[in-house]
Amino acid sequence: MTDVRQESLASLLGGRGGALDASLPPLAFVAGWLIWGHSIGAGAVVAVLCGVVIGVFRLVRGEKPRAVVLSVLLVVAAALIALYTGRVEDFFLIQLLSNVASALAWAGSIGVRWPLLGVVVGTLLGQKTRWRRDPALLRAYSVASWAWVGQYVLRVAVFTPLWLNAEVIWLGTLRAVLSWPLQIVCIVVSGWLLRRALPSDHPGFRHPQVPEQA
Repeated sequence: MTDVRQESLASLLGGRGGALDASLPPLAFVAGWLIWGHSIGAGAVVAVLCGVVIGVFRLVRGEKPRAVVLSVLLVVAAALIALYTGRVEDFFLIQLLSNVASALAWAGSIGVRWPLLGVVVGTLLGQKTRWRRDPALLRAYSVASWAWVGQYVLRVAVFTPLWLNAEVIWLGTLRAVLSWPLQIVCIVVSGWLLRRALPSDHPGFRHPQVPEQA
């Protein structure tokens, strides 16, 4: 059997493309806002145009239209919020709140013994809920899911004071820094935690060990 130590969450959960793409519209928003004399409208237009260009590129690459449309709509929604409130920092409000919600969701999933890392990986591997009937794997996914909680908590801790102080340039910069680089670190750390939490004789997350029914 394949040793779990040779298996990688990174190869399963994918690369940095989506997270990198998501960090570009906020940077475009800040750039437009700065170039056109702190105009929220200009920043909004530049961000939406950037989101549309990225969306078209992703469609050409063969990504699902629904995911592409959703990403563009999120950029539009962020721009509309900033335009409505007249506060440039509110362009980042959806991102801030989504990280709060994600942190709570991941922590809650651990609490109810349905760790979201197991749900995601099990779905990608076509295991449905078979992974959850493996006590060792269920525990390992619970331990590894805390890395994802930490990822979202870190973003909230960084973004909240910047948003409260309207530090727009720093919001845009750290929005990029804490996107795909942090996600890659999170995947690596959660993979390490998963391997460490599994017993040494376990065949790995691709091979749930389901006890036979009595």
